[in-house]
Amino acid sequence: MGVDSSPSHATTKSEPRLYATWLTLGVYFTFNLALTLYNKLIFSSFHFHFPWTLTTVHTLFGTIGCYLCVLTGIFVPAPLGRREKMVMLAFSVLYTVNIAISNVSLNLVTVPFHQVVRSTVPLFTVVLSTIFLSKSYSRAIYISLLPIVCGVIFATSADYTFTTLGLVLTLLGTLLAAIKTITTNVVQVGPLKLHPLDLLLRMSPLACAQTVLWACVTGEATELRMWAGEPGNLDGRIVLALVVNGCLAFGLNVTSFVANKQTSALTMCVAGNVKQVLSIVLSVVIFRLAITTTNAAGIMITLLGGIWYTVVEYREKTAAPAVAVTSAMFELEPSGSTERLLEEGQVVGDQDQDDGEIIQVISPTA
Repeated sequence: MGVDSSPSHATTKSEPRLYATWLTLGVYFTFNLALTLYNKLIFSSFHFHFPWTLTTVHTLFGTIGCYLCVLTGIFVPAPLGRREKMVMLAFSVLYTVNIAISNVSLNLVTVPFHQVVRSTVPLFTVVLSTIFLSKSYSRAIYISLLPIVCGVIFATSADYTFTTLGLVLTLLGTLLAAIKTITTNVVQVGPLKLHPLDLLLRMSPLACAQTVLWACVTGEATELRMWAGEPGNLDGRIVLALVVNGCLAFGLNVTSFVANKQTSALTMCVAGNVKQVLSIVLSVVIFRLAITTTNAAGIMITLLGGIWYTVVEYREKTAAPAVAVTSAMFELEPSGSTERLLEEGQVVGDQDQDDGEIIQVISPTA
């Protein structure tokens, strides 16, 4: 039985997987942009200035959504030992601390400066992945990251005002964001190999409890009670808006974990930068915000950089199966002496004829 092991056949086999990955990233972008704009709408239209409460809503709906998926048989939670449960606890703390540091630093620096520093998350991800995970990236990947980072700097060009403490906290938040993205990928493709919904199920209840605690510590819970006690604030419209917001957050978390598992931590960071400039574009259209020529140039540079990165990654991923097949063919090629013995009929035994065939070549995803 012959099997087509040519490089072109292997490339064709890998294409459906890449198309599925692009589809997942597209859905992730849709949810991400929708939630970002919807958050702004809730803060501005309903005067609901309670970020920790909104994060609590997100994690609460993540918990409810995952338990509904378990009850309906969409996935079965994996049994976890004590060590794995501690990993999930640490992951939830990382998630909460990352948000906390980001919120605190925003009060000490201007929004444009905060966005510029956060745009370097892909660079932090590359450094951390290289040091701790022994990953390597091609020169083309490194070059494609430059316009993505520089484009965000131009796109958010405005008043860059910051304090020393604000700079330190913003850099720390950027580092934590990179660690969180890498950890999300490792938890799903490493030894644990958790289903994306299973990861969300483990993380959401813990993060929900932590955000409630943080809201109490920061005084937001008291402010929320005072706001809810004022006539006309807590009505059916805001409740419906928060329910829709929670559903969008659940969809975003699921697609984010799925996309992270199918791609890589670096790709998710690049996607985050591209999403940032796309949200600026949509804000200009929807909220009629004014931008400068420098901002517009930065948006175009970032989008083109995102396309460039995508093309480079696509070429490298489609080239990998071909290389794997070629290497396997050389490794399994019989030596000259064995060929002569086969021709002369002197090699006998009960070994199956198909033992030397290449049955399937699977290219590992990043």
